[in-house]
Amino acid sequence: MWDPTTYLRYGDERSRPFHDLVARIPAARPRAVVDLGCGPGQLTATLAERWPTSRVLGLDSSPDMIDRAKALGAPVDFAVADLRDWHPTGDEDVVVSNAALQWVPGHQELLRRWAAELPAGAWLAMQVPGNFAAASHRALREVADQPAWRAEIAPLLRADPVDDPADYVALLTAAGCAVDAWETTYVHLLPARPAAEHPVLTWMEGTALRPVRAALDAADWSAFRAELGVRLTAAYPVRQGQVYFPFRRVFVVARTGDHAQENL
Repeated sequence: MWDPTTYLRYGDERSRPFHDLVARIPAARPRAVVDLGCGPGQLTATLAERWPTSRVLGLDSSPDMIDRAKALGAPVDFAVADLRDWHPTGDEDVVVSNAALQWVPGHQELLRRWAAELPAGAWLAMQVPGNFAAASHRALREVADQPAWRAEIAPLLRADPVDDPADYVALLTAAGCAVDAWETTYVHLLPARPAAEHPVLTWMEGTALRPVRAALDAADWSAFRAELGVRLTAAYPVRQGQVYFPFRRVFVVARTGDHAQENL
């Protein structure tokens, strides 16, 4: 289960890729804007601020996230839904999916379907983390492979579920889109407070560790976290009171239709 409070511990760092993604969408007055995997809704609310005349919809599979989003009081329709079940209705000129598709096996087929179903000239923008080879994930896999947790946890961990930018370009170009794709490695400076848990551990609790926490009882979870914390401390040392946490992200902005190229 998603915990909005845990997820938002590093809200500024998590929001920056969203803003960098949306900045590359030059739509002027879209009829409808959809945020697929909207989470707690703060970022979706900024879409309504940018396009105040548009109908804005935020969808997420977590009821807790949608409850938090609705409490914002933003001019956005929020609803619980699985993005795999979503189909355009005909007036969606902008579709955004931020840090969500990495959780969906075979999301490449979804992108292909959305590109085909969206109206001509619509914008399809996505961002996914590309850090599955990072030291944080290597440490997670190493701990999960220990005998105490191998049978229960190792099958829950995903191999790299995202493609490189060039792969997404090839996929969406073949689907008739004009495509802009890139990658960025952010170096997040996470505060490391005395006697506090390692900040990369608390970061991972908001995302990558969520299925691990759900599978373990309290005692096993405490032991797993402790072992992972030791490895993260070695991989990400504290320097001048902070930890340097490189984080790679993959971005794609595509436009459907035959005359999309002139707008990129």
